[in-house]
This record gives sequence, C-alpha cells and structure tokens, in this order.
Amino acid sequence: MRRPVQTLLLTLTGIGLLHTALFTDIYLRYVKAGLRPLLIVSGVVLLLLGLASAVIGDGRRHTHHEDHGHVHSGAPRIAWLLFLPALSLLFYAPPALGAYTAARSNTKPVTVQKGFAPLPATSPLPLTLTDFTKRVQQDRSLAIRSRTVQLTGFVTPAGDGDGWYLTRIIFTCCAADSQTVKVRVYGTEAPPADTWLAVTGTWHPRGALGTKTAQAALDVTDTHPIAQPVNAYTDDLPLTPS
Repeated sequence: MRRPVQTLLLTLTGIGLLHTALFTDIYLRYVKAGLRPLLIVSGVVLLLLGLASAVIGDGRRHTHHEDHGHVHSGAPRIAWLLFLPALSLLFYAPPALGAYTAARSNTKPVTVQKGFAPLPATSPLPLTLTDFTKRVQQDRSLAIRSRTVQLTGFVTPAGDGDGWYLTRIIFTCCAADSQTVKVRVYGTEAPPADTWLAVTGTWHPRGALGTKTAQAALDVTDTHPIAQPVNAYTDDLPLTPS
C-alpha cells in the first residue's frame, strides 16, 4: 500500500475514534463505558502516526524524486476497502445490537445469591431483569409473589408458543463477548422487535416460586415505549441522557 494511502487511513481512523469517543455516545454500542479512555488514547496515537507518516513520507518522496526521478509503487485495489470502517466512524455508525443478536447469543447465567434484603414497598417496584430472575428462582421467602414490578428492556420475539421476551444485552468487555438476559412476557401481543419498553406486571406463575423450576416471566398489566437508555448494554436500571 502506498504511504499516502496508509497515512490517510491512519488519520481517518484516528479522527473517527476521537469523534466517536469524545463527542457521541455511539461507542457504547460496541464497548463498555470504562473503555472510553482507551479509545481516546488509541485515536490520538493513530492520528499522531498518520501525521508522522505524512511528514516522513513527504521527506522521502522529495529525496527519492531527486535521486531517481520517479517512484515505482502501487496499492492493491482491495486495500481501499479498509477505508469503509474508518469512514463509518465519521459518517455512518453501524446499528446497535438488538433482537437479531439476542435471539442467537448465549444467555448470561444468573449467579447464585445466598441472601435477599426485604423488598421496598414501592409499587410498581423497579427491578433489573437479573434481579427479577434471582427473586423468582432463588428467594425462598417468596417476596416477589403478587408484587407489581417494572422491568425495562427491548422486545425479542419468542419464536415458540405464547408471549415474547423483554431483553437486555450485556457487555463483559465489548460487543464480541455479549450475552443476554431475558424475561418472558405474557398477556399482550408482541410489539415490534427492538422496541424499548417499560413493562409493568406480576410474576407469571409457572414452576415452584423460589426454585430453579420457576420461569422468569411476567403477566403484563401495562407497557409503554421508552427511549433507548444510555446504559443500554448493561442490566442496570435505565439511565437517561443528561
């Protein structure tokens, strides 16, 4: 690949990373928030490499033309495809992970919790999908029975039987290692896939509550659309843009 092409590619990639990490929340579609400083550092390094390559390359071309009068070099056409991901960082961000990914990815195992604090009297009670699942399958006090809870996530079609799934995708590090947590929802037709919802309801009785036989499922009493939260790729209570 010609040095000018390498220089332009490094520079565009560096600018794209800095734009994404400094001025948008788009990077959260692909990596955890804690990796933002590394993205910024990477963008700075790539930009500096591009600028250094431009300076060095200009000096070498000047010397080369004086010595030989012409340059014999060429770049394979396929090398130009490397510009597509670089330009996408600036002009077209790939779509966020959603129902298509969730239907095909691994379900995140719910860790064992030995003790549970009393549930607050708030109604509806906001819970994460993981906390709801733990209460349903592990809390022997059956505190979740008949409690009205509110869960948030996006819609994933079930593909079998009744109901649909309220879903969150969780990044351990980045999109490549994503896992899902799902709660099955009964009592209403499935909204369009990838719709973000706040869902209110009570536990759908199936299996023995407080044991692993209990299904993490909800009989819905109310749903309303919400904007995709800033922390979409965690299983935390939703944050909204400040």
